Amino acid sequence: MLTAAADPWRAVIPPAETAAWWRAAYEERDITPPIGSEQPGGYGKVFHKALHDPCKVRVAVFDGGTKRVALAGVDALAVPREVVDEARARISKRCGIGAEAVLISASHSHSSGPVGMVQPREYDGSPRWIQELAYKKSSLADPAYLETVTEQIAAAVTAADAAKRPMACSFGAGHEDRAAFNRRFRMKNGQTWTHPGQGNPEMGEPAGPIDPAVGVIGSWDETGKLAGCIVNYACHATTNPPGISANWIYYLEQTLRAAFGQSAVVVFLQGFCGDVTQVDNRSPHKNPAGEEWARMVGGCVGLEAAKVLLLATPGVSHPIVARHQMLKFARRKPSPGRLAAAADLLKQPPAPGRETEWIFAKETVMLAEQVKKAPLLEAEVQVIGLGPVLIASAPGEMFCQLGLDLRKRSQFPITFPVELANGCVGYVPTEEALGSGGGGYETRMTSYSSIEAGAGRRMVEAALRMSAGFIPGEAPRRAPAPPFKAPWSYGNVPPETGVP
Repeated sequence: MLTAAADPWRAVIPPAETAAWWRAAYEERDITPPIGSEQPGGYGKVFHKALHDPCKVRVAVFDGGTKRVALAGVDALAVPREVVDEARARISKRCGIGAEAVLISASHSHSSGPVGMVQPREYDGSPRWIQELAYKKSSLADPAYLETVTEQIAAAVTAADAAKRPMACSFGAGHEDRAAFNRRFRMKNGQTWTHPGQGNPEMGEPAGPIDPAVGVIGSWDETGKLAGCIVNYACHATTNPPGISANWIYYLEQTLRAAFGQSAVVVFLQGFCGDVTQVDNRSPHKNPAGEEWARMVGGCVGLEAAKVLLLATPGVSHPIVARHQMLKFARRKPSPGRLAAAADLLKQPPAPGRETEWIFAKETVMLAEQVKKAPLLEAEVQVIGLGPVLIASAPGEMFCQLGLDLRKRSQFPITFPVELANGCVGYVPTEEALGSGGGGYETRMTSYSSIEAGAGRRMVEAALRMSAGFIPGEAPRRAPAPPFKAPWSYGNVPPETGVP
């Protein structure tokens, strides 16, 4: 066994005054739901029957001397706004970190705990038949589980804040372009479809990009050991290994811990991936099973993150800054004719072959109820500067192109677009996707997803506007090479070809 001094995975920390380092700490808490809990991610009820791996809250707290920030990655489909508000209130009371500096992001794991689609008591004032659709026929959050998630977020941040110690930090971004694929395609009929199916002769080119960037922040203690890291990558967590699971993020964690030690905490922040998954619709081969798929995606992203950590230089960078802003958006709403047709269809159970039609009729009447009660959606846009890294977050399943636009216009050398942060407003498509040649699953109006066209662009603009006054820090670099003295004496010779 290697001794700590001989451990090759410990970083070589360049000479620096540790007093200038950020103080940081990482914590994690278990939020694994019990078997029998509802499994989120669809429009009906599905229940967990087995356990594959634990679901967690993973947290990092950074203190630059004048500002503290907390980043929480949650193994969940989404984090409801009510959970965010209550967790932030507890954090503020217990350790004084302000709401603008607490980011709470869901990994979008479709194999995690019961956080909804539908929230407790959301339809209590609605007609009884609509309550039946919402509470008995839809994916429903469990109040006790929401409390568990809320408390564990607050407890993890509070514990991390109390455990802060000097850390050297490293910053970088890698490139992984074989684990994720855009799932939307332009069809010969002029529309855009989601998952048109392998071998579909009507399928054209992808209707959107992927984001291959693997953003990484590493935190190293005084001995050069990795205490934890932040990883940002854009891919739906829909690989679904069998049972309750953090999804492919579990194998991201396992890959990095295999390289840097089992105590390293891996905080995952999901990128803008509303239209990006692990499914390659153009592949001629059968898709892997969930377990293999989760290993493939998590392993590929984890190995690239490991390369970034190994190649980066730990050291000092400043400043730490944070801002946030609430925006309001209109909901799209169904026409009276569509609403009447949906209500009529729902008078009977779903007929064989018409299950999809029935599901979205249910969603149509539930959306109409939401529009009556709250025609506007609130969405928080948050920006956090950590040295050379800008973390810009929004509370929806953001289309990938929006993240690429954000990064292109950011003045920071490294930008992490983070989706499903501080709430959830459903899918946030580009304006093109809602235009004449658009379409596909993400543009359907449902109780989960109905935000107005142009909302994504407005969120990006808000993030850029708030961060415009931030001054990016510089990533630590290796010391400069010594002045040139002489070439290597072994190599400064002409070719020796020998005697003919």
